[in-house]
Amino acid sequence: MDYMIVKIYDSTVKSTTNCNKGMQCLHGVKKPLCEVDYCVMDKVFFINCLNNKQCSYQINFGYKLMCSCPVRKEIFKRYNY
Repeated sequence: MDYMIVKIYDSTVKSTTNCNKGMQCLHGVKKPLCEVDYCVMDKVFFINCLNNKQCSYQINFGYKLMCSCPVRKEIFKRYNY
């Protein structure tokens, strides 16, 4: 099984205070819990959730979901993943 190990700034991790998924994005999971569908100006992230567990950083926006998670945003910005 392939794992992706990511390095994120400590300040970003510390600012992610509402994660109800135990920061699984940082612990060698094969894929992040949500896939970034597209990003607008490196600030607004539209996602496809890969599981049914509600995330505290997930925001409904019409028929799409937006992500406000600082860790998930940094993973996308740094690794394009």
